[in-house]
Amino acid sequence: MAVELTALLDPLLAGGQRVMLGIAGPPGAGKSTLAASLVSAAGVRAVVVPLDGFHLADAELVRQGLLDRKGAPETFDPWGYAALLDRLRGRPDHVVYAPGFERDLEQPLAAAIAVPPDVDLVVTEGNYLLVDEPSWRAAQACLDAVWFVDSEPSDRRERLVARHVAFGKTPEQARAWVERVDDPNAALVDSTRHRADLTLTP
Repeated sequence: MAVELTALLDPLLAGGQRVMLGIAGPPGAGKSTLAASLVSAAGVRAVVVPLDGFHLADAELVRQGLLDRKGAPETFDPWGYAALLDRLRGRPDHVVYAPGFERDLEQPLAAAIAVPPDVDLVVTEGNYLLVDEPSWRAAQACLDAVWFVDSEPSDRRERLVARHVAFGKTPEQARAWVERVDDPNAALVDSTRHRADLTLTP
């Protein structure tokens, strides 16, 4: 797999400039795993900057009445995400700090990821990178390519249920959340796949 990933990356890295690569796909498709593999296989200084760092905090979701839809497009800050990607694309001569996401807390974590000037490859992954709306298009404009991760729906759902259980839900609550929240989000994401530069199946 590492050899295949390197072959895919080589054309992007050939120019010698910082490359901004997006990984899109539905919840549970394996985006994070693929992004980590790409960074490991790149052969250059590389870092993952996830969209999950731009989740709205639970306090803001409560204020907007969106806590029971956490993970849907409207529960993110896409304009903030686009602004960070634009800053990273400019490759300033200082460290840029990006937010991460703490799974144990289920909250974004400010300044958790350092991106030094010598990083040649920034991989960003998230569900909604290909959504055709102004804020998400602003993020897309900062990326050199976006790859779409395909996944068998039944496998994806099982991974999601297991993830939700691991972070505190009962199996029944996890399955209900997948059906009510994750599956509609996945349908939206799947409708954007035609906009990807490449489709991958892990």
